[in-house]
Amino acid sequence: MMKVSDRMNAIPFSGIRRVFEAATNREKRGEKIIHLEIGRPDFDTPDHIKSAAINAINEGKVHYTSNFGIQELREAIAEKLRRENNLLYDPGSEIIITVGTNEAVFISMMALLNPGDEVLIPDPCWLHYFYCARLAGAVPVSVPLREENEFQPRLDDFVSRLTAKTKMIVINSPNNPTGAVFDQNVLRSLADFAQEKNLFVLSDEIYEKMVYDQSLHRSIGSFPGMKERTVTVNGFSKIYAMTGWRLGYVVADQELVGALIRIHQYTTVCATSFSQWGGVAAVRGSQIEAERMVREFDRRRNLVYEALKEMPGVRVTKPKGAFYIMPNISRIGMSADELCDYLLEEAKIALVPGNAFGLYGKDFIRISYANSYSNLEIAMERMAKALMKRRSVASLNSH
Repeated sequence: MMKVSDRMNAIPFSGIRRVFEAATNREKRGEKIIHLEIGRPDFDTPDHIKSAAINAINEGKVHYTSNFGIQELREAIAEKLRRENNLLYDPGSEIIITVGTNEAVFISMMALLNPGDEVLIPDPCWLHYFYCARLAGAVPVSVPLREENEFQPRLDDFVSRLTAKTKMIVINSPNNPTGAVFDQNVLRSLADFAQEKNLFVLSDEIYEKMVYDQSLHRSIGSFPGMKERTVTVNGFSKIYAMTGWRLGYVVADQELVGALIRIHQYTTVCATSFSQWGGVAAVRGSQIEAERMVREFDRRRNLVYEALKEMPGVRVTKPKGAFYIMPNISRIGMSADELCDYLLEEAKIALVPGNAFGLYGKDFIRISYANSYSNLEIAMERMAKALMKRRSVASLNSH
């Protein structure tokens, strides 16, 4: 019998998608499920972005582009990076337009890591980093994001996991799944660490504009001496509600891009042509709808946080970015998997167990508040009732 490659033994099906499939199957049976598991804005793409893509199609801009992407989009991104992130990159040789930020992470790891190299990854995390590293033959190493530290990385945790095989560290701020926005002093210490130990840094900044409570996002690549070792990835999916457009980008020093472009060239060739024209409109056009969306996410964040604080057995840290909140459920008396199954059955809400985000997520669940305010009100009420019911049953059984 023919067998698939050995590397696939280490690549499981997404835990998030597993929850989504289970919830969808219940919906097919007529159940009304509130989805709080998917990291997808529930807003439509702004009209001026859609119009730009439609115009591109009507104008016949439907063919291959440069492997690097259309020049207009690369120039727009270079201007944005200079203006907003203090990052200086040549649009002609240091920017690649990718098929989503997922591909940007994948080609970065494939191009920069050798088999056996180790990658330090803050955990809980989006496990895409883990499995892209494994596909490259590298070894992902979990570095804990501690609740008592409000999920801020600690330099000591990176230092204690450093070996002669360490090649890269991953930064994701604002963070999925914790919602933490990494402090500038933390980023500065990690930048110094990367330079001292001669490490690459992969910085995923897809949630950069989704920050609250006067929090500030800073690109680690903007620190002195970091450009030549930092690969910054970003995209359009979150802030412009363009998840289905599959449009992202990666920026790095010209020498590194020379390696990344060859992976991109032999996998996806180029991002969709008319999506790229939509990207130009996104970067250069009005930001009013994006800003309105962030304000609405902030309103929802406050709703969910205040509701969770009052629930029995739940402990919660208020997130400062993205659209996720990660409550600790270890005092409820159920595993994260058991609790998510229970809440799907009892409360008809779909949540993701924290172990879908790594070794250090097992005591948590992740809630995405990328759903309407009214649905979130209903979901929080249902969750509170379900937890009270379980506590009552547990109390009766103990007697």
